[in-house]
Amino acid sequence: MTVALLLALGKSFLFVLAAMLPILNPAATAPVFLSLTEGASPLTRRVLARRIAINAFWLMAGSMLVGSYVLDLFGISLPIVRIGGGLILASMAWRLLGATPTMQDSRAVLAESFTSEHARRQAFYPLTFPISCGPGSVAVAITVGVALHDATLVTSLARMTGALLAVAVVSLLMFLAFRYAPRLLRALGDAGTAVFLRLSAFILLCMGVQIVWDGASELMLTLWRSLPH
Repeated sequence: MTVALLLALGKSFLFVLAAMLPILNPAATAPVFLSLTEGASPLTRRVLARRIAINAFWLMAGSMLVGSYVLDLFGISLPIVRIGGGLILASMAWRLLGATPTMQDSRAVLAESFTSEHARRQAFYPLTFPISCGPGSVAVAITVGVALHDATLVTSLARMTGALLAVAVVSLLMFLAFRYAPRLLRALGDAGTAVFLRLSAFILLCMGVQIVWDGASELMLTLWRSLPH
């Protein structure tokens, strides 16, 4: 029995890690984090990285454990979650694409205005949701949580434990990517970093449009199936 539970825990750990890590992709989100925290001090960015990782852990864990029940309570379907969240993600990416590069004097002004209170207000929205842990991640987490349920309570607990461990590992990787993002991009220089930030924002915009399209496609398919033929 113990071996079976350990196998269930290990399989769920690998399953959730393989499902969540590619869609969250902390390394690709790190440049966007740097762009949105332009002017913040290294200490503020370190605090933000820790807060975002913690927020992402609770958001993904909550989505897996109770996400499906919350959606059922309010009568919201997963396609609607994808469309709403995808629109938010696309609008944030569009703003990043249109942002003008800051000069040295502007960075000094931003550094003075980017207080710790300002950082705390931005820690969840938009830095955690929808930038770091977007609607696609939430939808995947809810779907994964439903798949982890088992008829046996002990097996379900083992699977959920493995899933939470995987989420903790992903959150740790997110913290490390954001914490050391300036060092990773320093080798590119100012011009290379600006190009990389624009490219990341464009990819983020495409992800938002793709999420909206996925949700709209599911709704149209549901509507088509409900029509009399």
